[in-house]
Amino acid sequence: MYYIPKVNDSTYYLGVNDRTKHLFENLWPLPAGVAYNSYLIKDEKNVLIDTVDICYADRFLNNLERILGDEPLHYLIVDHMEPDHSGSIRVLKHKYPDIQFVVNKKSADMLKGYFDITDNVVIVDESTKLNIGSRELQFIFAPMVHWPEVMFTYDAKEKVLFSADAFGSFGTLDGGIFDEEVDRTAFYNEVYRYYSNIVGKYGSFTQKAIAKCAGLEIGTICATHGPVWRKYAGEIIALYDKLSKDEWEVGATIIYGSMYGHTEEVAEVIGRSLAHHGVKNVVLCNASTMHPSYVLSNVFRYKAVVLGCPTYNNGLYPVVETAMNMIESRGVKGKLFACFGSYTWNGAAVKNLKPFAETMKWETLEENSVEIQMEMKDADIAAAWDLGKRLAEQLLKD
Repeated sequence: MYYIPKVNDSTYYLGVNDRTKHLFENLWPLPAGVAYNSYLIKDEKNVLIDTVDICYADRFLNNLERILGDEPLHYLIVDHMEPDHSGSIRVLKHKYPDIQFVVNKKSADMLKGYFDITDNVVIVDESTKLNIGSRELQFIFAPMVHWPEVMFTYDAKEKVLFSADAFGSFGTLDGGIFDEEVDRTAFYNEVYRYYSNIVGKYGSFTQKAIAKCAGLEIGTICATHGPVWRKYAGEIIALYDKLSKDEWEVGATIIYGSMYGHTEEVAEVIGRSLAHHGVKNVVLCNASTMHPSYVLSNVFRYKAVVLGCPTYNNGLYPVVETAMNMIESRGVKGKLFACFGSYTWNGAAVKNLKPFAETMKWETLEENSVEIQMEMKDADIAAAWDLGKRLAEQLLKD
């Protein structure tokens, strides 16, 4: 008999795994795939929370029917309208024409815009309690985490928070669905990448959402991507709290581009100096070969950001400039900055890198740059080593 996992005695996990999509939002690599999570609460009223990507609608609906049989589906709660979660709404309505859609005002507008659905729509706010039999469900609005219509659903009876995309991660669930059943280290790495690329721009809104949930007794977090957080629910909340408060680990992300290897040599000397002087977390990101999603993940993890590139067309090396644009667009705060560059006949990299610290309002060393002409000389090595030493001293002091 096919086993459909249960989150608790009354709630089923109806997620599906996507191992074929290469890019999430057609931007971010998915080497380990992604899960789209949906949940069904069975009570006097049967309540579905979110759906899945339309590509997996058949599998999703078949599993839903296995649980419900001939029973009706009374409600669909739409916590998030992004199509990877709302994509199956049209076929769900076709299968269950009497279903009522539980939405807030903003998601009601999106429900009409995406699916032309205006009938059987129940609009809720944060004072609404939806009675489904032995329990009442309540709603916590979480706008801009990471769309304006996002809300959480809370089941006080089972102490479950259905958190939309918050607390989510990339990666399929290849066996267990709970945090204690999976490789948590691998998922935490993907939590960093998911947060930095998808949610990170909206840290202040994430803080507001966490504050709203502070008074709730949360035993389980059911996100729409990644594992169900049960044993380590407090740990994942603490991680999101740290990330959204711009609390960085001691370490350095060195982002560089190098045409023929000379700029890379500077990056390696700075990195080795940082390690020699006590900084254990040092990541060198070759912007030409490392996808920006991984670069951003490291930026959102470690305190120092060091940028380096050769002069290119009298300006910045394009892949490093792209990385800078992505960092700036996310409004990353509270970093320690330094930079380095190289040139053959006209030095322009460092003078174009330096203003980035002011743009971002980041902390910077008094002497925060190294620039070499052509290959590294002994004096250049000494200058790069000294820059790494002074960065380490500031990081460890902080």
